[in-house]
Amino acid sequence: MARFSLYPVAKRLLDITVAILALVVLSPLLVLIAILIKIDSPGPVLFRQKRLGRGGIPFTMYKFRTMKHNAPVVRNPDGSYFVGANDLRLTRIGRFLREFTLDEIPQLINVLKGDMSLVGPRPDQVADLELYDDLLKRKLEVKPGMANLALIHGRNLLSWRQRAEWDAYYVDHRSLRFDLEILLKTAVLVLLRKGVYYPEDYPDQVRN
Repeated sequence: MARFSLYPVAKRLLDITVAILALVVLSPLLVLIAILIKIDSPGPVLFRQKRLGRGGIPFTMYKFRTMKHNAPVVRNPDGSYFVGANDLRLTRIGRFLREFTLDEIPQLINVLKGDMSLVGPRPDQVADLELYDDLLKRKLEVKPGMANLALIHGRNLLSWRQRAEWDAYYVDHRSLRFDLEILLKTAVLVLLRKGVYYPEDYPDQVRN
């Protein structure tokens, strides 16, 4: 739980400041990525998808498209979504963007709009709400985020349940200091490319 009443205001100011600065500084890179995506494969530059926001209210989340247009959805046995290095749905530039988490940059637009925060639980797809139990519903108490505890404790190596447990922990312990700590650790792990893909034990799912 937030430790002081100014936390929501400070968190929003941090979100706006960092998002604006990052978009300005990274604008040349964003243009280059957009051009490469268009050259690499047919389809839109941005991938838009409805996700669950605070209170379960849907919003449109933006990412750079990393898969072939209209690629099928593939889930793991626990209900989470398959993200593998051998995923045949990935485009060439998409694989590179995934490796370095560059596909997530457009979510800074969601942060500016107020749909997301820099730090918060990862937003699930709207259809996933049907699978939510009390633990999973805890994440809906706050805005979803780009960086989160699940990311720095294993990312896609974690089961959906383990991610939900980290999300609930964040909801109960969130503070500006905690957010800054998560952001710093996230930056390091993204550079090291830790946990980008699941272990290589689901190859058949993306070949069927």
